[in-house]
Amino acid sequence: MNKQRALFLCTGNSARSQMAEGLTNYFVGDRWEAFSAGTEPAGYVHPLAVQAMDEMGIDISLQRSKSVDEFRDGEFDVVITLCDGAAKNCPLWLGAGRVTHLGFPDPAAAAGSADEQMEVFRRVRNRLSQEVLHYLGKLENSTMKKEFYATGNL
Repeated sequence: MNKQRALFLCTGNSARSQMAEGLTNYFVGDRWEAFSAGTEPAGYVHPLAVQAMDEMGIDISLQRSKSVDEFRDGEFDVVITLCDGAAKNCPLWLGAGRVTHLGFPDPAAAAGSADEQMEVFRRVRNRLSQEVLHYLGKLENSTMKKEFYATGNL
């Protein structure tokens, strides 16, 4: 069985898209292969994103911040933009693949104490886990139904 491919996009590729990549590869990596990128890569994966994911037993410490240009010629089943405002600072994807938008606040912009910032990363991680995995599951079910009916196995 070929894995479906997902690309997660945000501006800096330091937190949201990195966590979405890690969650997807960890929980549904038998069916999906996830990648992430940004239009203005920060050049690092945010340490609080690494810590938030580590709390779930998912290691993203070896992931790196990447430019969307690395994936422009890639083929993806779905490209998911993760910026909070679709019209504000969210990348435009001009390559192949179904594009959808799931908005999340940027935890890297969180203010406050270290504990308050960490809590923002946890909230975004938990929402990503619920919403991204739910969306991929719906997409997967839709694809399986199309293949089922296309083969005439009614």
